[in-house]
Amino acid sequence: MTYLHMAADVLGLFRRLSLSNVSLVGHSMGGKVAMTLALHPETPAGVLADLIVSDIAPVRAKVSEDTVRHLEGMEEVERSGITARKEADRILGHYEKDPNVRAFLLTNLGVNGGPSTSPLKFKVPIDILKEGRPEIESFPWAPGERISHGHTLFVKGMKSKYINRHNTPVIREFFPGAAIEELNTGHWVHAEKPNEFKNVVIDFISHTDH
Repeated sequence: MTYLHMAADVLGLFRRLSLSNVSLVGHSMGGKVAMTLALHPETPAGVLADLIVSDIAPVRAKVSEDTVRHLEGMEEVERSGITARKEADRILGHYEKDPNVRAFLLTNLGVNGGPSTSPLKFKVPIDILKEGRPEIESFPWAPGERISHGHTLFVKGMKSKYINRHNTPVIREFFPGAAIEELNTGHWVHAEKPNEFKNVVIDFISHTDH
């Protein structure tokens, strides 16, 4: 599970659906996938019209302590064998105090095709996430190895450290023409301020010369 593999999956979907001039939005790990696609030498010209990256930079860095706690909480939910989402939320409450973040994590919880009385499981296997952590923390290229001059926007959560004064210059090295907007949120920008995030994205896309 590398960013190159995931970017190839996205490009494969575009090809199957005959898509071009795509406005691609990615948050956090998804943002790294989107950036990888934009920077990849095999991505055809004209596939991407806009790139919108939410609260992540093109850097190699350790995952946050919050992410580690979330994985631990998700593991406990599955170990408990519970069948009610309310109980899953209670368990996650020991690892994440913000109910909005818990609700976002729980969107990935389900019975995976079994009967409604089956224990709840997360749609993305947690062991794969844990095993793939070194790749999650990575990025395919170092500054100076690739560059994109495409129409690009970074949206930073003002209370988040994922985009900061140390890695903003790195953003500029990969995406020299990128705009950077800030919203008064933590890392989960689109979940905390959905309408404001939507407006920023729509305003950015509307100024594209398609």
